[in-house]
Amino acid sequence: MNLHWTPADWELDFSFIRASGPGGQNVNKVSSAVHLRFDIARSTLPPIIKERLLALSDQRITNEGVIVIKAQETRSQEQNRADAVARLVEMVQGVAHTPKTRRATKPTYGSKMRRLEGKAQRSGIKAGRGRVSE
Repeated sequence: MNLHWTPADWELDFSFIRASGPGGQNVNKVSSAVHLRFDIARSTLPPIIKERLLALSDQRITNEGVIVIKAQETRSQEQNRADAVARLVEMVQGVAHTPKTRRATKPTYGSKMRRLEGKAQRSGIKAGRGRVSE
């Protein structure tokens, strides 16, 4: 399933907080970090994608089915906001990708013969290791 999805504005809930970590005066006075909250159940995603998201064992998904992403990499609130949305889209697209089902294949005749020849050779080596009779 190939999904090119962008969330609608009403689906995203942003709250701006002060970032943690180093940064001096800027960190102490500017609320540049972003908490993005995305409710999976209320979203416009297809039902199969919602199920897969809820089945993920990801610490960013709460018990209520809300994805919480914290972005605080840059000093700009807008860049952090864009980063949070990009990470949400990446998370959804990762779930949307379904791996190809694996079909078991039979070994070829040649590979069977090579295996049996190798076993016979090894058997001969081991058979020759017995006690030497005088």
